[in-house]
Amino acid sequence: MFDTSCLMTPARTCLLLALLTVGLGWLALADQTQLSLPTALQALFSPARDDIAQIVAHYSWWPRLTIALLAGGGLALAGVLMQQVLRNPLAAPTTLGVASGANLGLLVATLLAPGLLELGREWVALIGGGLAMGLVFLLAWRRGLSPVVVVLAGLVVNLYFGALGMVLLLFNQEALKGLLIWGAGSLSQNSWDGVAFLWPRLLVGVLLAFAMLKPLSVLELDDANARSLGVSLKYLRLASLGLAVFLTACVVSVVGVIGFIGLAAPAIVRLLGARRLGPRLLWSGLLGALLLAATDLLLQRFSGALPTLIPTGATTAALGAPLLLWLIPRLKLGSDRPRTGVSLPMAARPAMSWLPVLLGVALLIATALALLSGQSAEGWQWLPRFGDTSMLEWRLPRMLAAAGAGVLLALAGTLVQRVTGNPMASPEVLGISGGTAIALILAIFLIPAASQWTLIGIGTLGALTTLGVLIGLNYRSGFLPERLLLTGVAITALFDAVRSFILAGGDPRGQQVIAWMSGSTYYVDLTTAVIVVALAALLGLATAPFSRWLDLLPLGAPTARSLGVDILRSRLVLLGLVALFTACATLVVGPLSFVGLLAPHMARLLGFSRARNHLLGSALLGALLMVVADWLGRQLLFPDEIPAGLVASLLGGAYFMWGLRRL
Repeated sequence: MFDTSCLMTPARTCLLLALLTVGLGWLALADQTQLSLPTALQALFSPARDDIAQIVAHYSWWPRLTIALLAGGGLALAGVLMQQVLRNPLAAPTTLGVASGANLGLLVATLLAPGLLELGREWVALIGGGLAMGLVFLLAWRRGLSPVVVVLAGLVVNLYFGALGMVLLLFNQEALKGLLIWGAGSLSQNSWDGVAFLWPRLLVGVLLAFAMLKPLSVLELDDANARSLGVSLKYLRLASLGLAVFLTACVVSVVGVIGFIGLAAPAIVRLLGARRLGPRLLWSGLLGALLLAATDLLLQRFSGALPTLIPTGATTAALGAPLLLWLIPRLKLGSDRPRTGVSLPMAARPAMSWLPVLLGVALLIATALALLSGQSAEGWQWLPRFGDTSMLEWRLPRMLAAAGAGVLLALAGTLVQRVTGNPMASPEVLGISGGTAIALILAIFLIPAASQWTLIGIGTLGALTTLGVLIGLNYRSGFLPERLLLTGVAITALFDAVRSFILAGGDPRGQQVIAWMSGSTYYVDLTTAVIVVALAALLGLATAPFSRWLDLLPLGAPTARSLGVDILRSRLVLLGLVALFTACATLVVGPLSFVGLLAPHMARLLGFSRARNHLLGSALLGALLMVVADWLGRQLLFPDEIPAGLVASLLGGAYFMWGLRRL
């Protein structure tokens, strides 16, 4: 068979990409400035002060191209360092949460301590990125920084810091309005200040990286052999990761979050044959610079035909998600043998018969608390005045919607955990909620005045499409939990890119989409709330006939098949129900609640082990969690409000972190 590996090398690839970048740059110069190439080159060094086109080229076009080259190269170098230190081909500034941590640090400093930014934006970003990296290490340390656990820890840190950033944006939209586009990765420049800030810091980082080349190469050996050569692994890893975080922080402090360049460039260079660290550093930096510059020039080329401004960082994230999906089947994550059993944690003893009654009473108490108590302009009110139903009319739809969505997400999580045998699976973690959200966002913007039933149908189609991707990528590995979760990471990254487009677009409908994505029940009316509760009740009852399947599928495919279960048909039916449940719930409370992960786990730990009881316990706990989250969100920062989905995601994210220890 003809070997194509000799046709493409890192050098040839960079040369072709450089020629493409030059061509795109020439076209962009002609379109935006109407300058010839010699005149544009003259404008780079000494623009004519009376020529507006040359002024624009000197202070906007050339700085933007330069900052793209610098930012792409810096992120690619940071990705190589992270992958070398962690021996993890999926390590990158975005997948490890470093970029989101740096972004959150800058947001907090902008609001609470703007004086810190004058001391140095890179140091504020460095602290935020360092905290994110430290949290990832803390979560993955007990598993020896296993590649899968590190990436999953980066996923939850990204979601956690993203939820905190969303809270800040919701409460300070005017103060942070200018940071929305920047936070999504904007390369727009109006002076050479960004270049002057970035290039000396990146130069220091590059020199330090190549100075550590020999000790870093030792990390390709196992720990025992590396120590025998006299290398202090602890300090070497700390210094290398510190340098990677510094490079990322410098880039983020200038241009915001640029997605997946730090993952794509090292991965492509390795696939093209660069195995040794020195060539990987050199070619990854060059390829990353050219990738980002070419992407930005393409975006500029077609931006006039687009209805909204699209940030470059969000574009690279959208392009990087398919790359991650392509890389996942090629990773060695331990055994790829199909799994015949399941390791779902079970309680030590079955649940007492009175426990469902106790959960029902707790739900009633939470419901009464949500309806009859709360803060107002006059302070706390524990009971409404006699005959005053105004507060009840406002609170009742929100409480019902939260309870119904909690039931639907909990049932979806229970089904997907039992079907896949994966204790960390849920609609949110596997990307099903993200796929549903993408479909719903597109429907809201493309279909004017779409009905609720239309949105439910489109959301279900988005969830089914996501499930199809999950099944297609994981069928041959027997739905190995690690691969399922990493696929969810990629789909979630794609959703984040779409969310960035919405945040930066400036469309008036974007504010309502932001509130919906954060899980707010504010816009729910009584009719919609009743429909959600009715759907939760009907679909919950519809799962009862499948309890036998759900009891047998966790025993493994051979056992279930020998007991008369049609494996393919049962999985398709149950996953179809998961898609429908997820679409209905996501339409109400957004995609980031984590109730689908939290409620089934809590139910199992309480002793609800048989399928029918597990579904019942999860539904009660899901409703309880969402009702309490909605009530807490309304009270914690009164008169401001934290959406219920964000409160639930913070609680569920904390549980996800705890659950990583048992993966």
